[in-house]
Amino acid sequence: MTEQYLLTAIVASILAALLLAGIRRRKSGRRADGGATFATGEEQRGLVSDGSGGSDVIIVGAGVAGSALAYTLGKDGRRVHVIERDLTQPDRIVGELLQPGGYLKLIELGLEDCVEEIDAQRVLGYALFKDGKNTKLAYPLEKYHSDVAGRSFHHGRFIQRMREKAATLPNVQLEQGTVTSLIEENGIVKGVMYKNKAGEEFKALAPLTVVCDGCFSNLRKSLCTPKVDIPSSFVGLVLENCKLPFPNHGHVILADPSPILFYPISSTEVRCLVDVPGQKVPSIANGEMASYLKTVVAPQLPAQLREAFIVAVDKGNIRTMANRSMPAAPHPTPGALLMGDAFNMRHPLTGGGMTVALSDIVVLNNLLKPLRNLHDASSLCKYLESFYTLRKPVASTINTLAGALYKVFSASPDRARNEMRQACFDYLSLGGEFSNGPIALLSGLNPRPLSLVTHFFAVAIYGVGRLLLPFPSPKRMWIGAKLISGASGIIFPIIKAEGVRQMFFPATVPAYYRTPPAN
Repeated sequence: MTEQYLLTAIVASILAALLLAGIRRRKSGRRADGGATFATGEEQRGLVSDGSGGSDVIIVGAGVAGSALAYTLGKDGRRVHVIERDLTQPDRIVGELLQPGGYLKLIELGLEDCVEEIDAQRVLGYALFKDGKNTKLAYPLEKYHSDVAGRSFHHGRFIQRMREKAATLPNVQLEQGTVTSLIEENGIVKGVMYKNKAGEEFKALAPLTVVCDGCFSNLRKSLCTPKVDIPSSFVGLVLENCKLPFPNHGHVILADPSPILFYPISSTEVRCLVDVPGQKVPSIANGEMASYLKTVVAPQLPAQLREAFIVAVDKGNIRTMANRSMPAAPHPTPGALLMGDAFNMRHPLTGGGMTVALSDIVVLNNLLKPLRNLHDASSLCKYLESFYTLRKPVASTINTLAGALYKVFSASPDRARNEMRQACFDYLSLGGEFSNGPIALLSGLNPRPLSLVTHFFAVAIYGVGRLLLPFPSPKRMWIGAKLISGASGIIFPIIKAEGVRQMFFPATVPAYYRTPPAN
């Protein structure tokens, strides 16, 4: 009888041990084969609160940068935990035009199908309008596959496609939650604290945390020195069943006081963005905005667009968004990295934001490929400093062009500035390399800093030539000198903010040559 009791006790002990082991395995969030599980509810609480660190990378934010990065790293075998504040379809008036250079990066990342089944429109170039004249500027796509072009779409549809594609990977966990802070120990970021949809607080740990939570990031101050400038705001409208003067082209009207954009976002809708300089816009609530759009903006539009524009204003679905510009000024921090609009912004006039983000992801993914072990935080940080250098030529070219073009395209009481504006329009209208070069820069197909500076000052010199021919006068010579001085005053401060050495001579920066830390 004693032996039976003893046997029963042993069996009970074994069962209890097995049960406890099962509970611990569920809490650790790890499968027996080392993969990540997708626990919910109480299991999720165990996964993130016991400090086991079941992920290789935590990504804060699932916008363009976060979703694309999650898919890219997940496809490469990383265990990725994405925490996004709101997983419902976003509704924004920007992030709707992907330049051809960005589309090439989308192909490189294996995400080109994300522009399918969302009624995206092919974009083949731009049409520029000024004082009743217009010129068509085609993207230089001759050497690319016929599928390569720009794409315009509803921003939210594109984001949802990216999120869905990332979520198809078994090692990518997409969770709705609000990250409240980074977890730091001895100057090393170990993960994040966040609240889930129900408001419960958790922690998530990983050797690398990538912060890409957008232009309103509440974490960027921990990782960089932000200098956010707000030069203007966009007023957004949607024109329905409206035919653009040049189908499958973006339209830029050089209006007074600043540019107006039109581009298709579906087969039946055209997005209109009216730039309003400064940080204050007319009130929508009291009718000031509608009056401004009808009396100031509408008369400057091509006749073909005017009626549809007024109908859209009367419909009343007018939205505004501040345009932000912020040079990248990171603090290299062990265990963490900044990306996307949380890290670097430029005026959205040229639609370069998504191209920069996708290009950054290609750079980062190539850097991380030789690293299977991410746990050596200090060595990883020194190695990933090269990310900030390697991204510079592409990102800085697109950033500088956006800032410079916005200033050139805006009206000014200064005669020299207006001459520069007219010179830019006439220079692009010349066609050939005079348009192909700048449009290759704008589209992200040839984002070379030296090419940007060359074309920018070619425009300025062309403007001076227009002033001095056929007969120069002291007044015209003075305006020409002011034009060159004004052009320098536009582009050089932007280049300085971006970093001259990193932009033009990245190979001279020590981080450029860094090798992966030894595993």
